[in-house]
Amino acid sequence: MRIVIGFILLFFMIFSFKSKEEKNSYIQQDSKLLQSIKRGKEVYLDMCVTCHLPNGEGKRKIYPPLAKSDYLMEKREESIKAIKYGLKGKIIVNGVTYKRRMSKPGLDNDEIADVMNYITNSWGNKSDTIITEKEVENISKD
Repeated sequence: MRIVIGFILLFFMIFSFKSKEEKNSYIQQDSKLLQSIKRGKEVYLDMCVTCHLPNGEGKRKIYPPLAKSDYLMEKREESIKAIKYGLKGKIIVNGVTYKRRMSKPGLDNDEIADVMNYITNSWGNKSDTIITEKEVENISKD
């Protein structure tokens, strides 16, 4: 029995270790994302909190929720585009239709990336993929 337990422990030890390079790349990516989220929270509190509220719940049928938002998490490019250029027309978020216009807040590409990283990692949302300034820059209006 001890031999079996020993082999099981040895198996997990061998396969649970990652190379030093692999660990460092994860730490660096996590660090960049965490820094972006921190900056994004400040942008959110300055520019978005009035309509979408501190908890990201919005106001039903007036301002769409960002908390646990299917639209935000499934339509990454459209969400970035809405912040970058504003939004006009109908959208459906969590089964509710919103028709209000959202003016563009006048943020720089880095601020848009940061606020997107914040809202896609807050209030029940989770995204492992960092949104970069370059990605925002490459998104055009049409």
